[in-house]
Order: sequence, then structure tokens, then C-alpha cells
Amino acid sequence: MQFVRRRVVKTPPETVFAVLAEGWLFPSWVVGASRMRGVEGDWPAVDSRIHHSFGVWPFVVDDTTSVTEWDPPRRAVFTPRGWPLGEARVVIDVEPHRRGCLVRMEERAVKGPGTLLPDVVMSALVQVRNGEALRRLGWLAEGGAAD
Repeated sequence: MQFVRRRVVKTPPETVFAVLAEGWLFPSWVVGASRMRGVEGDWPAVDSRIHHSFGVWPFVVDDTTSVTEWDPPRRAVFTPRGWPLGEARVVIDVEPHRRGCLVRMEERAVKGPGTLLPDVVMSALVQVRNGEALRRLGWLAEGGAAD
């Protein structure tokens, strides 16, 4: 089953990648991320990490997200960790569109308890969460947040 969401963003692909490249903006567009603790100096180079937390205070978990592939302005692949929930693989593909760009986001659990959820449950959760994440990413890009 595909866990994919798409959204047209009214900016060039490079502007979307500028937001992705600014690690400190991560909790502004990633649903569930509650705060940033640090961004490694070489972010978003492959194998670099950002240090974040997820959850609602006082129930927050400190974890990381790393870059597995970085090919601006076309493709980025991230490995977010959210233990004890597990790890995921998030692919963001961006292509030009007549109204700006089309952003495609795919997420799949790769380690931990999330891999045990039935596809229909995972799809419902990811569709809602990533729909909102793409909406936020679009607003940040269109608003020039990474300028």
C-alpha cells in the first residue's frame, strides 16, 4: 500500500528545498515534532542529523532525524527516529509544476512497532499527518521562511 501525499506549492522547487535545508524549521512543518535541540553543522549533507523532540510537554522524547539522500531541488530522503515508536523512511520528491512545484511525500515505518501496524491503519495515520505536514511546508516555502 502506498503512503503518499501530494501538494502543489506556489514556489519553485528550490524554495521548498531551502525550507528543508533549514533544520531549525523542522518542528514548524513536521507534525508531532515539538522542539529543536540542535542542527549539525553540515546539515543537510548525507548522514548529518538534526536533534529534535516529539510529543507534548512534559511527555516529550528526544530523538534525531538523519539525511539518507540529498539531491536538491528534486529529492530528499530522511530517516526520522522516534523511539520507542521506531524509525521511518520519508521520501520527498519535488518537480516543477505550472503553478510552482508539486511536492510528493512518502513515509513508511522501517524499524520498531510501527512496522507491525496493518497497512490500512498506517495509511490512515500517515495520510492525515503528512497532509498537514505538506500544508505547513508549503506555507513556509510560500511565505519565504528560509530567506
